[in-house]
Amino acid sequence: MKVAVIGSGYVGLVAGACFAESGNQVICMDKDQRKIDSLLNGIIPIYEPGLDAMVEKNAKNGHLRFSTNMKETVEQSTIIFIAVGTPPDEDGSADLSMVLGVAKEIGQHMNGWKVVVDKSTVPVGTAKKVRAVIEKETKHPVDVVSNPEFLKEGAAIDDFMYPDRVVIGVSSTKATEVMRELYTPFVRTGNPIVVMDVVSAEMTKYAANSMLATKISFMNEIANLCDRVGANVENVRQGIATDSRIGHSFIFPGVGYGGSCFPKDVKALIRTARDYHFDTRILRSVEDVNDDQKKILIPKIQKELGNDLTGKTITLWGLSFKPKTDDMREASSRVIIHELHKLGAKINAHDPVAMDEARRLKLDEKVTLFDDNYEALKDSDALVLVTEWLEYREPDYEKMKNLLRTPAVFDGRNIYKPEKMRDMGFTYYSIGRP
Repeated sequence: MKVAVIGSGYVGLVAGACFAESGNQVICMDKDQRKIDSLLNGIIPIYEPGLDAMVEKNAKNGHLRFSTNMKETVEQSTIIFIAVGTPPDEDGSADLSMVLGVAKEIGQHMNGWKVVVDKSTVPVGTAKKVRAVIEKETKHPVDVVSNPEFLKEGAAIDDFMYPDRVVIGVSSTKATEVMRELYTPFVRTGNPIVVMDVVSAEMTKYAANSMLATKISFMNEIANLCDRVGANVENVRQGIATDSRIGHSFIFPGVGYGGSCFPKDVKALIRTARDYHFDTRILRSVEDVNDDQKKILIPKIQKELGNDLTGKTITLWGLSFKPKTDDMREASSRVIIHELHKLGAKINAHDPVAMDEARRLKLDEKVTLFDDNYEALKDSDALVLVTEWLEYREPDYEKMKNLLRTPAVFDGRNIYKPEKMRDMGFTYYSIGRP
């Protein structure tokens, strides 16, 4: 099938590569000439395990092309995915200017019937707006489809190639058949293609992410309560996870969620509800709890090192919002750095893959970045574990202790065993564990 993906960011590039992998002829189009030049030279602008090899393979065999030419991209494609950014406005609503701008250009260059697919995370009612913009520019027929993505950063290739489900919001039988044909290779194991109306598909994406964010904030509240009553949240977590109605996923306490999806989608759903004069009380609380949770280690650090951290050096292990990605959008590390900096601390930091992103964000103006995680510990008064990278899980404890000026560890992801840390001579703080 002839597929175009407009927008070669995280979602667009993963989608384009995976569609090409299943034998389709795919054009990834982006207006950013530097990004396209990089892709043409085999340089992947994002960090995602397995993506570079898939892009290289399909670019070489001709299944995947890159372009900045909208006219040729539209004319040569039957299915056109819109995968541009929808950043949040100050009021929490999604900024649709790029989506609607792309829709207008698609309409201007249409040369026949097209299926235009909203792949970007967009609020309820966007497909209707996209259709109106396109139809204003062309007399050719168009079907606008909602096909939300459910990709986890760090596991996006597997999520796309072997999805739990594919959600498709359509308004015509013809578009349904085309989308089923496109996605059938990805659901050969029997996982469903769930076909529904367009508005319900748009709502499904926000509902899914908001439910997962709710689980995280709920578990963080339970952990904070465990701190006060003397319970162990790890025992509580195991006790509730074995209930099949609850499950094991997204109930690990920590220093809050971040990334490109959960914070933005919760905000956008709250905003959508306000537009319809409905108060999403649970989601407002989810957001408030998460904002507070990103600062949960600060009073513990002050308890150990004093309210004024002037003259103290604190090392962060982990800057990305989660392992296996360099994404620092809404990352807890950024909040922790901001709070520690306000308190006068000198801050060192290490991350296996997010160092360049940290420099791009100009965090090196507040933080000394180290290429080696142990070098970052030298003469520090405390270690703060922010991101649960695999290489941090089984460190050289003796080396850690010898490098630290004072052996204080603040574990924001509960990856170390309290008993072992105590026996090794560390002053150890975690979340919800005595």
